[in-house]
Amino acid sequence: MRALIGALAVVVAATSANAAGLSKKEVSRIQDAATVLKEIHAAPDKDIPTDLWNKAECVIVVPGLKKAAFVFGGEYGKGLMSCRHNGAWTAPVFMQVGKGSWGLQIGAQSIDLVLLVMNSGGAEKMLRNKVSLGAEASIAGGPVGRDARAATDAQMKAEILAYSRTQGLFAGVNLSGGVVKPDPDDNDDLYGPKVSARDVVIGGGVKAPAATQPFMAALRR
Repeated sequence: MRALIGALAVVVAATSANAAGLSKKEVSRIQDAATVLKEIHAAPDKDIPTDLWNKAECVIVVPGLKKAAFVFGGEYGKGLMSCRHNGAWTAPVFMQVGKGSWGLQIGAQSIDLVLLVMNSGGAEKMLRNKVSLGAEASIAGGPVGRDARAATDAQMKAEILAYSRTQGLFAGVNLSGGVVKPDPDDNDDLYGPKVSARDVVIGGGVKAPAATQPFMAALRR
């Protein structure tokens, strides 16, 4: 028991130390992800339906997913993922999203992306070295509004529901073939090299660093 308590203390200490050394880009990404959720939740008629949000196993928020010609001519973005553990949101981990040729809405150069992971199987897939959306994890565009009863059968059976927003408005984007995976370098900055993304969001025993509090507050709606 003492050895376990000592190990947990080391993890907590490492978390605090590494979180203090986050880069400005990493801190900005946390704040931007929080802003995306706050803005979406501020308009109930255009929000993610509450019942779907409450059923989601995990949520991934990628603010400002951009067209990036230097990444195989496609889009590339980074964001945060948190999962539910015993009814509460876990500390978040950094995630990467990329694809060779997504079709953004005409004229749009970037989107804010929110992915609801609807079951534990989908959550486990997100934590692999990489998972291909549509092929290894089923995905569908999520319904928007106060009520989720208008969702199609395909939406209700999907492991992941996707919400994409550009210039403040929800917009369609084809996510099939996209790749999602943890961001090991940024997570090392946040938690240290001995704490895995899975330890954080599935284990639920890692305390959310102070720098992530804006995102944690936004998750609680």
